[in-house]
Amino acid sequence: MKSREIHLNAYLKGAPKKENYSVVETELPAPAEGQVTVRNLYISVDPYMRGRMSGIKTYIDPFKLGAVMEGGAVGEVVESRFEGLKPGDHVMSMLGWREAYTASGKAVQKIDTSLLPPQAFLGIAGLTGLTAYVGIRRIIDLQAGETMWMSAGAGAVGSAGIQFAKAMGANVVATAGGQEKCDYLKTIGADHAIDYKATDDLTAAIRAAVPEGVDGYFENVGGTHFTAALNTLKQFGRMAACGMIQRYNDAEPASITDNLTFIVGKSLKIQGFIVSNHLDIQPEFIKDLSNWMMAGKITPAETIMDGIEKAPEAFTGLFAGLNKGKMLVKI
Repeated sequence: MKSREIHLNAYLKGAPKKENYSVVETELPAPAEGQVTVRNLYISVDPYMRGRMSGIKTYIDPFKLGAVMEGGAVGEVVESRFEGLKPGDHVMSMLGWREAYTASGKAVQKIDTSLLPPQAFLGIAGLTGLTAYVGIRRIIDLQAGETMWMSAGAGAVGSAGIQFAKAMGANVVATAGGQEKCDYLKTIGADHAIDYKATDDLTAAIRAAVPEGVDGYFENVGGTHFTAALNTLKQFGRMAACGMIQRYNDAEPASITDNLTFIVGKSLKIQGFIVSNHLDIQPEFIKDLSNWMMAGKITPAETIMDGIEKAPEAFTGLFAGLNKGKMLVKI
């Protein structure tokens, strides 16, 4: 069985380019004892991958050059010599940007697709949804009646977070780039949707929407959003810092905001987090998500590109804001 996969050719400085990747065809071995062969159905592209493309160890090792790009994937078992998995079963893995693979059965997780489609486990029901949940429930500790600002509201984590916050009874202001995306934010429950590309004063735009300020801020963007968040957070406000995509492709370090004194003056709580450090909250997340979905409060959103060769384009599209909801590649 043949499979095509995406390899990283060189570490990045600045924005990703086509020549950073190559498409490689491989011949898969038949599964040995304890192994499975899986045909991927969807693969995930995520902003955190940009850090792994820099060749620098952060909270996770960088990608290896000349090797397949790792990342979330869901697929169907086509052959199994692993007890507990059979052909036709759906599984999730972190084995990444490839059409198919043969690997240890311990490297995959069986998923139940009777209620949700397989790709949902890469988005709203997977680490993406869990990331939004951890930031809002555990870090911000959002309460009913409070006001939360969700940055990158049209993205995968942002669109989930808006809906989770509304399900928790909060007032939500969300930012995104472009009127079309802002119109979309209103359809998933945002009380106020602000086009950050249409203003040169984001602080003023947030204050116009919610003059009293915000109790919680979910940080996906960094840069000018971070500055505006410090300006508009209330006394004892809380910030969950999940990502700072505005700066990921900077070739040189950017200047730091000059309003950091608000952290002290307002007694702000600012906490960064990596979702893998909070997996203990997953049962609570699944319980709440199931209840919200049965109540019709959650609508998963996806942007899908077709073909493994589209993975680099889909990834680059994250930084150009081409996605609404979760960006996926259909194999």
